[in-house]
Amino acid sequence: MTTPQDDSALDELLPMEVLEGRAREAWDWLLASLLNLDVAIQMGLVLAAFVPALIFGPRLRHVVEGLAGARIKTGLARRLLTAAISLATPLALVAVLAIIRIVLGAIDQPFALIDAAMSLMTAWLVIRAVTLIIRSRFWSKVAFYVAWPVAALDVFGLLDDVVMQLQALAIPLGETEDGEPVDLSLFDVLRTLIYFGVLFWLASLAGRTVNAQLQRADEISPALRALIAKILGFALPIIALLIALQLTGFNLATLAIFSGAVGIGVGLGLQKTVANFAAGFTLLADKSIKPGDALEVDGQFGWVTGMESRYVSLRTRDGTEHLIPNEHFIANGVINWSKSDKVVRQHAPFGVSYDTLDLERVQAIAIEAAKTVPRVVSDKEPVCNLMDFGDSSVNFDLRFWISDPENGLANVRSDVNVAVWKAFHEHGVEFPYPQIDIHVRDMPAGMKKPGATKAD
Repeated sequence: MTTPQDDSALDELLPMEVLEGRAREAWDWLLASLLNLDVAIQMGLVLAAFVPALIFGPRLRHVVEGLAGARIKTGLARRLLTAAISLATPLALVAVLAIIRIVLGAIDQPFALIDAAMSLMTAWLVIRAVTLIIRSRFWSKVAFYVAWPVAALDVFGLLDDVVMQLQALAIPLGETEDGEPVDLSLFDVLRTLIYFGVLFWLASLAGRTVNAQLQRADEISPALRALIAKILGFALPIIALLIALQLTGFNLATLAIFSGAVGIGVGLGLQKTVANFAAGFTLLADKSIKPGDALEVDGQFGWVTGMESRYVSLRTRDGTEHLIPNEHFIANGVINWSKSDKVVRQHAPFGVSYDTLDLERVQAIAIEAAKTVPRVVSDKEPVCNLMDFGDSSVNFDLRFWISDPENGLANVRSDVNVAVWKAFHEHGVEFPYPQIDIHVRDMPAGMKKPGATKAD
């Protein structure tokens, strides 16, 4: 006969006695720390502090706006003023809590919960002010969801324990020259991301400031401005990342471990991206394409409105924006109508009837018609050449020069064609209609050939 065992498998998986002990400890802590008269008084005072804050906050907002609103119009000072006006009620709440803390300290009453509430509100005010000044939804959310939990953990004294747990979650990366192990902990990753986020925002702000100064510098060419902007856009984030790694204490020599994987990734997945990036630097360095140029790419005419790290933005006369990879210009070429000389030649082909005898007169009329178009340059004489004898017309090619291809090509050809049409009608020059000669060899039974007589 077997005797029942005292411990079952369920007891091994879930130690009920231990769990009950932890629950009793938590309850005792709750009763001792929260459910007592001092804590209840402080919680009541925190809730009561909202009443004067809601009363005096709007008044404080009107006072600040009235004193400084008319004097400060733009710039960083205006952003700070706008943040202060928006946070008038929370500022009033912090002020009321500070007065309550002073009073409780003066009468020797506990004020730990008041301190915690003030710390949380102060952290929230700082974070909110920063988000209002930054004016970026992404970085505002990053600042709120990162800084606020850290402040809350610090207020309740849990930040050190959380940091220790994050430092314990680490992966080995190797050893230093002295034989010391190098680990990468989750805390290092989070800290690096925070440093990089702040430094990246500062780098972006510096890049925008430099770009704004470059745009106002008329002595710098558009191509050089675009090149400097692209170099800054590439170098500043890398510098921010390296500084973030150094602030974290990360040994940059250990990055050599990942060089092989990065090389394979670049060779396989990022080949086109790297090629477009390098092609963008090449286009700017040799000044073959620059912002404002009039280009013709694969039969599409447009103007360069921007040169980014991966593509060139080409805006057509239809208002559409074509994003063409930088590598396309290197591999396939492009027609740049305004690279070295904006004076370019255009063609306006036309034909006249075979009944026209004085072809030299036709050429002279066409040349004079082209000269009447305002966009046709006057210092280069238009030329009208007889090209061939077509099926229905004698074909000419009117060639003329313009100095502003960026204003369009099809529209100026249309203006020249309209001028030629009017001039030919004024001088009686006939435009031909398509003519086809049909020779009928055999007629069906019962039908006569055109022009045949009864005798035939």
